[in-house]
Amino acid sequence: MLHRLVGDLMTSAVVSVRQDTGFKDIAERLAHHDITAVPVVDGQDRPVGVVSEADLLRKQESQADPGGHLAAAHPSPAERTKAHALTAEELMTGPAVVARPQWSVVEAARAMARHHVKRLPVVDDAGRLVGIVSRADLLRVFLRRDLTIGEEITTDILTRTLGLTPGTVVVQVTDGRVTLSGTVPQESLIPIAVRLSESVDGVVDVTNLLRPETGTAVDTPRR
Repeated sequence: MLHRLVGDLMTSAVVSVRQDTGFKDIAERLAHHDITAVPVVDGQDRPVGVVSEADLLRKQESQADPGGHLAAAHPSPAERTKAHALTAEELMTGPAVVARPQWSVVEAARAMARHHVKRLPVVDDAGRLVGIVSRADLLRVFLRRDLTIGEEITTDILTRTLGLTPGTVVVQVTDGRVTLSGTVPQESLIPIAVRLSESVDGVVDVTNLLRPETGTAVDTPRR
């Protein structure tokens, strides 16, 4: 199976800023490029942090409501510092959580979840910025056509990997949901076929209707 990696999904033409880039310049770049965040890099193009729209908006959040309808804000010391920040280095959230081009979608998604971030700067072996990958980029694996998914499961998993005779297992894919039906020579192959099918890019769910060639049912449909 050929899983798409971060390097396949990332945006290579990255908009970045230096540590001394000013507040207004950052806001203009976000607006001009229609993006929500930029990596902050040092003199060697190594990411040291990320500045997002949320970081910039803290300046507005800290101000009094002009209409007098809202109670005064009581930001934390860190939020007060960011509210008065003038440069990328002062505004950014750091250190930067980064990914590698060779990471799988699973690795990148887990890193985002673990660190509660929406995007990851991607770096090469020297730590230099080479791209950026967002949650939307990772979701692109679910845009694969049902026909492509079905062919990969049939050819790569069932025939090449498990050595099953073509036609003994029927693969149906609808909106990324896979149904496996038919027979396999050994009962032990059933969980393997299901697990490998679940790992295919673009698969949302797998329903197992497989049975061993003896004709004895071994599983009820999953989920």
